[in-house]
Amino acid sequence: MSAMQKLMGWIDDRLPLTATYKAHLSEYYAPKNFNFWYFFGSLALLVLVIQIVTGIFLTMNYKPDSELAFLSVEYIMRDVEWGWLIRYIHSTGASMFFVVVYLHMFRGLMYGSYRKPRELIWIFGVLIYLMLMAEAFLGYLLPWGQMSYWGAQVIVNLFAAVPIIGEDLSIWIRGDYVIGDATLNRFFAFHVIALPLVLLALVMVHLVALHEVGSNNPDGVEIKKKKDPKTGIPLDGIPFHPYYTVKDIVGVIVFLMVFSAILFFAPEMGGYFLEAANFVPADPLKTPEHIAPLWYFTPFYAILRAVPPLFGSQFPGVVAMGMSIVLLFFLPWLDRSKVKSIRYRGPIYKAFLAAFIVSFVGLGYLGLLPSTPVATIFAQVFSVIYFLFFLLMPWYTSIDKTKPEPERVTG
Repeated sequence: MSAMQKLMGWIDDRLPLTATYKAHLSEYYAPKNFNFWYFFGSLALLVLVIQIVTGIFLTMNYKPDSELAFLSVEYIMRDVEWGWLIRYIHSTGASMFFVVVYLHMFRGLMYGSYRKPRELIWIFGVLIYLMLMAEAFLGYLLPWGQMSYWGAQVIVNLFAAVPIIGEDLSIWIRGDYVIGDATLNRFFAFHVIALPLVLLALVMVHLVALHEVGSNNPDGVEIKKKKDPKTGIPLDGIPFHPYYTVKDIVGVIVFLMVFSAILFFAPEMGGYFLEAANFVPADPLKTPEHIAPLWYFTPFYAILRAVPPLFGSQFPGVVAMGMSIVLLFFLPWLDRSKVKSIRYRGPIYKAFLAAFIVSFVGLGYLGLLPSTPVATIFAQVFSVIYFLFFLLMPWYTSIDKTKPEPERVTG
């Protein structure tokens, strides 16, 4: 026995290192028909690591002080060695995180990855999405630029629309009567410590739940139902490592090429990733001409604005915005189809899913624009389509004509 084998044996007696490696990599059998859409889960994990590492380096020079925050960001950009690169990696990573998460969620909608027995995986995934939104919102204030300040002002003030407790709730969130030093400090603490810990814990349980029930596939066939009688290995499964680790490397390379192109040639992406107003110090006495959140919040912001105020209160819009996210949790029980995958679903589900995607993209675009009567009408139409996708799902999935699922995966 070699020295390395002795060392591994010593470690395994005290820590299940080899057993964990086998359970989650070399002896975790995944369906052999994964396609392009299955890259985005591993890419989301990659971007999470990028954000944590760059965030650590940014905190070394950032000052969570209303008098110094903007100047510290400028110091990072201009005087810290490679500081501009770290800051742009972090800001680009924030948007790319939502790109890969939205594509990852879209894959779930296409192939029914939220269906039994993967309900908990989906719920943990939606919780991760909520934590990402909170993390992005808290981090958005930290540069202390004009759009950061006023964007945070608008979002925090939404909580004031909650009846009875709204005013006290918004003050509690801010830590003051206005967005100020106390707000910046608590947002910084939550952004760099509290929420990342919750996010990492959710990612861990998301992966543990996934590996417990197994991955879904484009056919929606459960590979654990067909096993080799001698070995107990799924007939349509292959070890995740090395087959999919190697395949994921291809996806990582392509993703990093796109990421680098944005990073070095268009880090602001025309104002979608970094707004011009955020390169101006926050001024509580000067409101920007048009306040809008970053693109990954705009679909929900458009829903908020599409709902007319009631008795001068924006509370109905806040409820609609909240419900647009809460409905995602109920998706596993709303879908009554006999099959999981879009490959075997009928035309009704495909039409509703297409309309949902168009409405979501449309709302995202409208959320970036100033509110006008015409834009409001479009936003209202798209909002109705968005909600009907979920609310009518028990009906249209149960009457939709489906094709029979195959016994084995088809490739």
